Amino acid sequence: MLQAVLAELEQFGRENDGANAERARRMLNITRETGEFLSVLVRATLARRVLEIGTSNGYSTLWLADAAQAVGGSVTTVEYADYKVRLARKNFERSGLASRIALLHEDAGEVLARSAEAAFDLLFLDSERAQYAGWWPRLRRILRPGGLLVADNATSHAGEMAPFVALVKADAEFTTCLVPLGNGEFLAVRAAG
Repeated sequence: MLQAVLAELEQFGRENDGANAERARRMLNITRETGEFLSVLVRATLARRVLEIGTSNGYSTLWLADAAQAVGGSVTTVEYADYKVRLARKNFERSGLASRIALLHEDAGEVLARSAEAAFDLLFLDSERAQYAGWWPRLRRILRPGGLLVADNATSHAGEMAPFVALVKADAEFTTCLVPLGNGEFLAVRAAG
């Protein structure tokens, strides 16, 4: 069931994004290999509390939720666009993973502000890249010691990501690397304590 939904969303994403020049109407989904990579990361780190910022139609969320379910966890995902929230909600129901996903239809900055310290094991950023540097103090605060941050588009949009990457790299509590997979994944692990 899940693989069929993922395959359908891949095709929909390609067709939709090819037909729409307006960024807000595009799905801008991660690649399949990035989904597989995220799945492995969640399982390897036993990330039971996952936060995704930038749901879109839920493609990446399903990869995260399937892996989180395997380790007894769940995903909280944040999306601001009404249209994408509606698509994602339908896709979550069809996937059989809806019970593992909390979909928040609101501003990510507000979610970060109210989240508890060390509330998440893994953070996945695939949203408005220009916001990341401003979010950094909150992202840092809500990621548990030993937790992992993953940001998509680190090579495809390296210029936009540069201020955020520089902030994270300058933080002595984090070890970072760039994985040239898909659109490029920037990884940062927080020291265990």
